[in-house]
Order: sequence, then structure tokens, then C-alpha cells
Amino acid sequence: MNTLSPLPGDMPDHALHSAYRKTAWRVIPLLMVCYLVAYLDRVNVGFAKLQMLDDLKFSEAVYGLGAGVFFVGYLMFEIPSNIALHKFGARRWIARIMMTWGLLSAAMMFVETPMSFYLLRFLIGIAEAGFFPGIIFYLTTWFPSHRRGVMISLFIAALPISSMLGSLISGLIMQTLDGVAGYAGWQWLFVIEGLPAVALGGAVFFLLRDRIADAHWLSHDEKRGMQAALDREAKAKSHHSVRDGLLNPKIWLLGAVYFCLVLGQYVISFWMPTIIRNNGVAEPWAIGVLSAIPYSVAAVSMVMVGRSSDRFREYRWHLAICAFIGAGGVVFGTLFGASLWLSMIGLTVGTAAMISSLPVFWGMPTAVVGGAAAAAGIALINSLGNVAGFFSTIVVGWLTQLTGNTQAAMYFMAGALVIGGLLGLSVSRTRDEPIVAMKTAP
Repeated sequence: MNTLSPLPGDMPDHALHSAYRKTAWRVIPLLMVCYLVAYLDRVNVGFAKLQMLDDLKFSEAVYGLGAGVFFVGYLMFEIPSNIALHKFGARRWIARIMMTWGLLSAAMMFVETPMSFYLLRFLIGIAEAGFFPGIIFYLTTWFPSHRRGVMISLFIAALPISSMLGSLISGLIMQTLDGVAGYAGWQWLFVIEGLPAVALGGAVFFLLRDRIADAHWLSHDEKRGMQAALDREAKAKSHHSVRDGLLNPKIWLLGAVYFCLVLGQYVISFWMPTIIRNNGVAEPWAIGVLSAIPYSVAAVSMVMVGRSSDRFREYRWHLAICAFIGAGGVVFGTLFGASLWLSMIGLTVGTAAMISSLPVFWGMPTAVVGGAAAAAGIALINSLGNVAGFFSTIVVGWLTQLTGNTQAAMYFMAGALVIGGLLGLSVSRTRDEPIVAMKTAP
């Protein structure tokens, strides 16, 4: 029985479900494509590394620092960027982010020295700052938490899809365009994969809407019904200032969880091509095909896990189990690293599980705070994740250069995932009692 009195604008389940469906089809595909291009531009340096280091005479340590310095710029401007998005609107701010990072990513083709490598990676980090947490916050303005798990899963599904397609496309570009017009394959890689972000920035500006009230695809009653559902949920949240979002202890604990999850994610993203090459696969195209396998499995598993967490309205154990399985898969793949196929089985299971933990995780902070506090809190959590991105690339580069292989780095990553899972279990249950009481409500 619905124990909460109806709010003005409440609608029957079937009518509100239809409104959410229409909104999802209008918003999610565009956001997925944007994230696909964003993540591709962020991690294509992992494929470029296969040729770039030899051409430019960079060491593994130089690459690790260059890959990681991206996160320094991102971290410095993450929270201000997300606050600006809250102030100016997602449509304008996301369009700005995409256009600037696309141009800078394409400019990576002109890198010649370690300093130019560091500088451009740093500027790309500044340009992209606020994109991911901005989208997560944007989804909170359209979907209540009990519908948000699937939406976030579908959005973040762009991550494994991007890595899957990026592996195939990057390998093909580097193998077929190497030497064309006097440019190396890695130079063509940055140009071809960077410029689409600029065009997508224009699409975002013209196609996105900032508020439910501006959604021309919804009827007046549908707009009122969707807004009423959000208003009902807002009563259960800490809905205060930017300062509240930054000082909330639960936000910092969630940030520690995310730090561990992202550390594992970026070790895989930046180093999987190298791991596969070290197993005896030489051709960039073959490396691309094999790198795509774990991400294709992850694209399916993360949506299934997101649906399960929405169905049971439970986040902590879903996250922890994914993190533990991810650690186990990585350890298995490392222990049997002498066999390409056993190693691939471990990497596939580990990658799919750790990526599947991400949409489940983002259901936790978005149920804690709202408004400006949500914008700041989500940005803070993502900032801590980007600290992990920087830290992981530096440590893995150092460990790989010190030991001559990636085994120590893989065990390091598995340990971080276990810690992240344990910390996730320590997070107290979110205040979802109003949602639980609304079993018959949309």
C-alpha cells in the first residue's frame, strides 16, 4: 500500500512509465555517444603508446606520468566545472566541455617531447573536467533514484562499448594509416578520434534540454507527473548548499570507495594492450580484437547488474560482489599469464565485474544529497576517482619499469578492488524508506 499521500501531479504507473521511456530515448542515446567519445579520447593514449614510445623515445615512466597528469588538470577544475554546470545548465556547459577537449585531443598528434606530452594531457584534463559528474547530476534532475540505476547503467555502458570499439578502431587506424601523408599511425589516431567530440558538442547544444519543464516531447501532465516524483524523493535527501555536499562524511566515504574502483578501472584501460602484447600478440589489429572481448562482456553485465540493483533497491552488496569478483578475475589472469587464453578469461571476468560495479556505485551518492550539494558532492567523489587515475598510472608505470612485467601492478589493482568492496559494505544504508513505502507509486 502507498503510505505516502499523493503530490500534485501524481500519475498512474503506466502513464508515468511511458513518460520516463520517452525521456530515456530522447536523452540516454545522445549521452551514451558523448561518453563513448569522451572515454575514447581519454584512453586512446594506451593504444598510441604501442608506437608512440618508440617513435618519440619515451620511457615507461614518461608515459605513466603523461597518462596520469591528465587527472591533475581534471582534479583541479572538477568541482568548479560541476558547479558551473548547475548554474549555467547542462546543455551549454557540456557542449563547451566537448568542443574544447576534442580540439585538444586532436592536437596530441603534434607531441614531440615529454614536456609537450605532459602539457597537452594536462590541458585535456582541464577541458574535460566536470563532464562525467555533470552527466550523473543531470540524470538526477530527470529520474528518481529507483529508476536511476538502469539509466546510469545504460549511460556508463558507453564505457565498455567505447573501449571495445576503440580497441578495434584504434588498432585498425594505427595499422592501416601508419605513414600516410608522412604521419605515424598514432598521430592519425588522435586526430580521427578527437574531432568527433567537437561535432557532438554542437549536437548537445541543440538537442539536450536542461529541465523537465523544457521537454517538448512530454505532455503537460507528464511533465507534472515526473516533477512530482522528483519532488517526493527530494524530501528524503539532504538538499542544501555546496558546502554541505563537500563536508558530508558519507560523501567522503563514498569517495574512498570510488577511488579503489577507479584505480582498477584505469590500470586495465591504460595497460591492457601492453598486457596482451606481452603475451605474444604483435599486430595492433589483433591486440584490438582481443582487447575488445572483456569490454563487450562488460557492456552486457553492467546493465544486468544495474537492473538487479534497481529491482532489489540494494547497492552495497551488488557493488562489493562485483569488486570481489573483479579482484579474483585479475588474480586468475595474472597467475595464468603464461597462457594467452587463460589470461584473457581472467581479464574478461575481472574487467566485466569491476566495470559493472560503477553504475551500482553511482546509485549511492545520488540518493544521499540533492541540488547544489549533489553537484558538489558528485564532483568531489569523481575528483577522488581521478586522483586514483593519476596515482594508478604513476605507480603502474613505476612497477612495470622496476620489475620488467605487469604482474605486480595487477596484484596491486586486485588489492585495491578488495578494499573498495569492503569499504562499500561499510556505507550505511541510504534513506530510501520513502521509496520503499511507495511500492505502488511510480
